Amino acid sequence: MRPLVLATTLAALAAVAVPEPSVPPPREAAIFADLSAEELRAVRAFLMGRPELGLAPSRAEPLAKNSLFLVELLPPKKRLALRYLDQGGPAPRRQARAVVFFGAQAEPNITEFAVGPLPRPSAYRPLRLKGRHAVPYAARPVTVLEYELLHRKLAEATAPLYQLLRDTTGFWYHNCSERCLTFSDVAPRGLASGERRTWFMLQRFVEGYFLHPVGLEVLIEHSAADPSRWAVQRLWYHGHYYASAEELARRYTQGALPTARLPPPPAAPLFSSYEPRGRFSTGTPTDVHGAKVCEPQGRRYRLRGNHLEYGGWSLAFRLRSSAGLQLFDLRFNGERVAYELSVQEAAAFYGGHSPAGMQTKFLDAGWGMGSVTYELARGIDCPEVATYVDVHHLYDADGPVRFARALCLFELPTGVPLRRHFDSDFRGGYQFYAGLEGQALVLRTTSTVYNYDYIWDVLLYPNGVLEAKVHATGFIHATFYTPQGRRYGSRVHAHVLGNLHMHLVHYKVDLDIAGTGNSFETVELHLENISNPWSPGERPVSSLVSSRPGTAGMHVRPLLGSQGGEGRGTVGRRGMWCPWGLTWCPFCRYHLAVTRHHENEATSSSIYNQNDPWEPVVDFEGFVGDDESIEDEDLVAWVTVGFLHIPHAEDVPNTATPGNAVGFFLRPFNFFDEDPSVASRSTVIVRPLDATASRVQIQRWTPASPGPCVSPGLFTYNGTYWQE
Repeated sequence: MRPLVLATTLAALAAVAVPEPSVPPPREAAIFADLSAEELRAVRAFLMGRPELGLAPSRAEPLAKNSLFLVELLPPKKRLALRYLDQGGPAPRRQARAVVFFGAQAEPNITEFAVGPLPRPSAYRPLRLKGRHAVPYAARPVTVLEYELLHRKLAEATAPLYQLLRDTTGFWYHNCSERCLTFSDVAPRGLASGERRTWFMLQRFVEGYFLHPVGLEVLIEHSAADPSRWAVQRLWYHGHYYASAEELARRYTQGALPTARLPPPPAAPLFSSYEPRGRFSTGTPTDVHGAKVCEPQGRRYRLRGNHLEYGGWSLAFRLRSSAGLQLFDLRFNGERVAYELSVQEAAAFYGGHSPAGMQTKFLDAGWGMGSVTYELARGIDCPEVATYVDVHHLYDADGPVRFARALCLFELPTGVPLRRHFDSDFRGGYQFYAGLEGQALVLRTTSTVYNYDYIWDVLLYPNGVLEAKVHATGFIHATFYTPQGRRYGSRVHAHVLGNLHMHLVHYKVDLDIAGTGNSFETVELHLENISNPWSPGERPVSSLVSSRPGTAGMHVRPLLGSQGGEGRGTVGRRGMWCPWGLTWCPFCRYHLAVTRHHENEATSSSIYNQNDPWEPVVDFEGFVGDDESIEDEDLVAWVTVGFLHIPHAEDVPNTATPGNAVGFFLRPFNFFDEDPSVASRSTVIVRPLDATASRVQIQRWTPASPGPCVSPGLFTYNGTYWQE
């Protein structure tokens, strides 16, 4: 998955000046704010200055060195945050999480540190992970430097294949300056804990190179700290395995190698390009701008630093480098609904005939899912009127990197009313019409994890409903087409197999419904056959509901609420789920798992699980396997949503977002006395003043016309219906 061209881009971004936000957040939200560029620099300078750590720059050789890989906010412990937010206690000390690769030791390892206090750090201490301070070195994510060294190894390994590759593809890898090959790599990197063996799939380096495999895959063993000890173990070419590049080259020279010669890339737009081609049969225009979002009377939300307010909603947010979007202290009308809602992991499990297909079990937190939040395009990724927020990451870099417009916020007309009713008099008229405009505030970011683009949304509705949703787009993970591979996907182009796969996305939802003492119930629907009390002898069938206490890890639709009365709570709905890759992904076993809150169970995955799924640093199965009581406790809901993707020709050039979105809702369930959206002034009520509705009374609490960006005319309504 790793394109080499990123190294130069990231290095250039690191030098960009970093402006500070002009509006500081309220003090309550500031404890959850991402580290500023100055804080990131201060943490790095402090750790680099500690002689006992012996840190060297990340990007410079050698590979066997001690280096700082990641710095991000270490969120405060929940009990300390609640004591500050709810009881007027002291503000938690602001600290950073720092990940250090100790590669220059006799026994290399990874250690995480808490560094603080910020903004002027003066101390650090190791953090415990899975009951231990150190993480196995082989579990580390691959760095830019390691990729550069792997690139050199691939160039060396494919040198004997120069003639084969040039003859059959028109491109080559060794000593290449133009018409070059590139690679994508897959994971896990081996078949057992401690291994670091990676399959690399070679592709033509053209626009959309993910759709241009050439049929050569190379397995490199690269566990040694000294790259000179790395070795090619196997090669796969057009459906067959070979022990060495020399054997493959010899077979080609002898004329004993089945090959497929790829046609040269066309001068016209490539099939993998975004350039327009073809015409719609209707002839309706597409060369003019389509519908746009506007704010006729200005923004109806308030953003101060990382604190967001909209309608009854308020929350703090951050965009953490390790895993992405994280919300804290979510309240409606001042009352906390959830302490945390966050993305935990995005998994994609593939099938295939080639090793790059069959071995691919992606856990995208291990590929820097939270750090690849590239600029959002105005008018495409988000409306032109959206508010855009820059973020800073210090991930595999020698300083903070500014990602401009990495996050956006905007109010979205949903295109459907939030509520409406036409009260007919059944005589051609009506008693009244009433409706409330459908709008939601969208908080959006993206993660471009090499070929795939995830669009992460949280939508806030004025009736107390929250929706978490992710769209999948970008290029499919494709391998070279062979007849044997047809069972594992679809032939989307002449030499391209779109490999079938399952997307699974995991969220943490730390719900605090009317406090932290919550319980979990399952609500079930039953059919009842009873004697009719007003018509003896008849037995009507009626539906009824029942509830029962839930147990951790049940595959059910959740209801979480405090005890007493009707039970104020929240109902969750989810997308589809499938049990692929369970051995690689413990959380994938569950639609929903409900556990007690523990400070040492802050995340369900980690940046290390991708490269060591056999002995994961964070093992979610341990969260649900302790059989703890979940009655009247501080509970966390862990939600898994996903969908099966069988690629097809219409995934060229890219997978489209319609039909490739999944998510869940948090809906109030007896939490309010009535629908809280009655507080919205976007309601319109129409009452006829005569039988023909020639005169009507229109009640509205917003200006009569929204303004010229929508329509210059005033709102009108008749509502009668007559036979002509």
